[in-house]
Amino acid sequence: MNKQKVAILGGGVSAMTAAVYMTEQENWQERYDITIYQQGWRLGGKGASGRNPKHGERIEEHGLHVWFGAYVNSFRMIETVYDKLARPSDKPIHTWEQALKPHSLVVLQEYIDRQWQTWSVDFPTIPGNPANGTLDLHFWQILKLLAAWLHKWVDDIEDEVVKTHKTTQLITRKNRDKSLLAHLGQEVSNFFDDIEDKAKRLFDEAEQQIQEVLSTPKLLIAQLDAFLTVRGSDHRLGNKKDHLVVWYMVRKIRRWLKSEVNDLIDDNPIIRRLYICLDLGIAMIIGLLRDKVYSRGFGYIDKYDFKQWLRRNGANETLSVESAPVRGFYDLVFGYEDGDFEKPNVEAGVASLAMLRIMLCYRGGVMWKMQAGMGDIIFAPIYELLKARGVKFEFFNQVEALKGVTCGESNYVDEITIIEQVKLNSAQSYSPLMPVKDLPCWPSEPIWGQIDQQQVELIQQHEVNLESYWSNWESIYQHTFGQPLPRKTLKRAVDFDLVIFGISVAGLSPLCENLLDQDEKLKQQATNVKTVATQAMQLWLTKTDSELGFHDPSQSDERPILSAFSKPFDTWAAMSNLLEVEDWKDQKPSNIAYFCSAFTCANYPPPSDHHFPERMKAEVKENGLKKLTSQMQPLWPEAYHGDDFDWNVLFDRGNTSGATRFDAQYWRVNVDPSERYVLSVVGSSKFRLATNETVFSNLYLTGDWIKTGVNAGCVEAAVMAGMQTSRAITGYPEQISGEQGFAPFD
Repeated sequence: MNKQKVAILGGGVSAMTAAVYMTEQENWQERYDITIYQQGWRLGGKGASGRNPKHGERIEEHGLHVWFGAYVNSFRMIETVYDKLARPSDKPIHTWEQALKPHSLVVLQEYIDRQWQTWSVDFPTIPGNPANGTLDLHFWQILKLLAAWLHKWVDDIEDEVVKTHKTTQLITRKNRDKSLLAHLGQEVSNFFDDIEDKAKRLFDEAEQQIQEVLSTPKLLIAQLDAFLTVRGSDHRLGNKKDHLVVWYMVRKIRRWLKSEVNDLIDDNPIIRRLYICLDLGIAMIIGLLRDKVYSRGFGYIDKYDFKQWLRRNGANETLSVESAPVRGFYDLVFGYEDGDFEKPNVEAGVASLAMLRIMLCYRGGVMWKMQAGMGDIIFAPIYELLKARGVKFEFFNQVEALKGVTCGESNYVDEITIIEQVKLNSAQSYSPLMPVKDLPCWPSEPIWGQIDQQQVELIQQHEVNLESYWSNWESIYQHTFGQPLPRKTLKRAVDFDLVIFGISVAGLSPLCENLLDQDEKLKQQATNVKTVATQAMQLWLTKTDSELGFHDPSQSDERPILSAFSKPFDTWAAMSNLLEVEDWKDQKPSNIAYFCSAFTCANYPPPSDHHFPERMKAEVKENGLKKLTSQMQPLWPEAYHGDDFDWNVLFDRGNTSGATRFDAQYWRVNVDPSERYVLSVVGSSKFRLATNETVFSNLYLTGDWIKTGVNAGCVEAAVMAGMQTSRAITGYPEQISGEQGFAPFD
């Protein structure tokens, strides 16, 4: 049997996951010959990071990267990589447990009475390894786990209400309900029987005609929990009575909130926040039942925006729909069309499934922080493992175009044109990693000693960005050498048999015009699955978080990851834990702050507009300066003299003065087609294709933009896509946790 030559285009999470799983099988080299073609000098795509030797080997990221404890497939993949790589125990970060650490503190910001207020949520630690978790929850299991959160919030809010002026009234009601508790089981039984007779009626009609069960919210929740425990074990979906029971109970809790709690919200932030949590949870339960997600699947509600869907299901408009948890989720997924913060847009099915999984399926911490750059923690070990297994890497190979052909009744990718960006000094392949404190890392620029010196001088002189879609390198090269950059054309059945397209969805139109003309569904995917530009800023500081004046009301020992703040840069993460893996030597900062958000950009010019990224980056700098001069005082009050920002808070080894200290920091704009974040705008998921659903028999799509059980821009979706690609080619892995997330429940 002849080996199949596999060309993997791009080096992001999904493409590398596909390569990892394809090479997991014994004797894979007898079946496949794999080559990865990567523009520039490093792997990573949107997750690439670099070390800057001019600034203490500091980590420079595309943005803030945090994994969730519900990323089951991602943790399985990276655990496999570290286990199989088996770095020596005397090397830093040689296990996945050292690479990622659990994080429980999520901080949200509320704008109340013209002031920003901090809402800290310290999620409980759930024992276990995320890799051993599951995303395959049955509909009743989802409701049971969600009801468990409702139970906690009901307990907390009723206890808080007891502390208010309604104490006497509630105690009286509680004493009355204790006397009813012995009869409650029979009441509920009668209630179930009554609903059975009216199962064919509308929910509201049935509710009006049944005898209400008298109970406090705590007792209702206890009964709901007991009922869902039974349904969670027998998985019975078809009995309408079951849905009515849940509907009835949560609506009773909502009525209690409106009658007993509404007038306490304005004066008590604890009650207000618990009310929001309960109101959102109830709206989601009602929506899942009302839209028959159990029989239609989560994809059915993707015709609504998430906020629209919450309103439709009774969530309080001003209090809950526009609350910090909801705004924080939109910030998390950069869910704004064209980066316009007035145009929030996320599919309801995608959003609700993601939020439920994050809350219900995590293990360890709700989040996990990488203990160095994402390039260092994720892509360096993947590269080392694949290289050791015999996968070939071609760096500085920029994909220019794919061409298809029709042979009989079949279509194939027939040619791939690649620009050879630089000439290497040696015939040997480029060696991309360098050690920082003995940890293999990607540098923030190419390792120049491996590249032709004449080209290096030109690249450095003109500050060429070899990773940019708008790079001026071609024109500089042609002006200097009188000819364009060299190209090579990969031919089907000669240089490749199978193609894995691992470049992001925004790369389809510029690179695959010929393919789109032949495949209408692929063209629709390229048109309807949208992306958004993002912006990131990293600050190295002379003061700790507490010295800046940030004090977490929860008194947690963890550094905050904060969202739902003022825009732009609505997300801030305190990242001082990374100082120990940077190498500042003589002078060292005391703290690091990461900021990110969507970036407003609706139009992207042709690649001939070489100064476009520079103009956009200048806007990011202005946004960063605005953040510091006029928006950070609520979080960092000690970083200001009066209302003026103290520029000495910014670490600068050059010891410049005033706002020029900002120039020693790091900021970037992600406008390149391969860097923009993949959105899930309303109605777009139906245009996503699975890895092998194009008309081209030898083409496999992979990335967080294809059809998975997530359908959203994130590491977990990218890993699932890579696993799906490997399975389509090799049959392995057989199972992907959560891949049926949008299918109807059995």
